[in-house]
Amino acid sequence: QLQLVESGGALVQPGGSLKLSCTASGFTFDYLVIGWFRQAPGKEREVLSCVNSVGTSTNYADSVKDRFTISRDNAKNTVYLQMNGLKSEDTAVYYCAAEPHNYCSSSRRFYSHWGQGTQVTVSS
Repeated sequence: QLQLVESGGALVQPGGSLKLSCTASGFTFDYLVIGWFRQAPGKEREVLSCVNSVGTSTNYADSVKDRFTISRDNAKNTVYLQMNGLKSEDTAVYYCAAEPHNYCSSSRRFYSHWGQGTQVTVSS
């Protein structure tokens, strides 16, 4: 059974950087599209980025486009989200999600498998 585990969340000062990891097990990683989402208190879960199964195509939400970078290492069954220039409004629980497919999707409903989330807090 496919399982996803996020890690790397922390308390960071505004302007700082973090790198989140999403490691998958129980499924052939090369077949998975991976998305990153976040959910702040009182808000809906929003898509941030996704990467296709082979890492050749990515997309980003406008809110993070110039600050966040998604990448994947299929040899390590891991997708990363490098976050730079963090702002207080980036504070949220960050989730990765996976779906066996070739192409990215920004829709939350596209993804059948979710991790448990990792907390990112941006505060001075």
